[in-house]
Amino acid sequence: QVQLVESGGGLVQTGGSLRLSCATSGRTFSSYTLGWFRQAPGKEREFVAAISWNGASTNYAGSMKGRFTISRDNAKNTVYLQMNSLKPEDAADYYCAARPGVTVPTSRIEYPYWGQGTQVTVSS
Repeated sequence: QVQLVESGGGLVQTGGSLRLSCATSGRTFSSYTLGWFRQAPGKEREFVAAISWNGASTNYAGSMKGRFTISRDNAKNTVYLQMNSLKPEDAADYYCAARPGVTVPTSRIEYPYWGQGTQVTVSS
């Protein structure tokens, strides 16, 4: 079993930055792919970014590429999402997810483990 706890959400102005963190515990963190998803009110949960166990492979949703950066620190069992140039449409609950294996899929059904989410609000 893997436990995931997100933090770092909050209120930010348009154009601002936030860094989300996801602390994990349980099974060997370093062997898992970690991902970030988000869900805005009334919308489906969508893929944001993912990173392989060793950080060698990353995957981003098109609209986030160049603005968001996913990274991980296996010594700290933590994955991060640096979000820059935030827009009002980035406002959502952001969820950390984990899956065993080496690929970095974008489908949420590929991730069996989820955190509780952290809210990001972007003011215009």
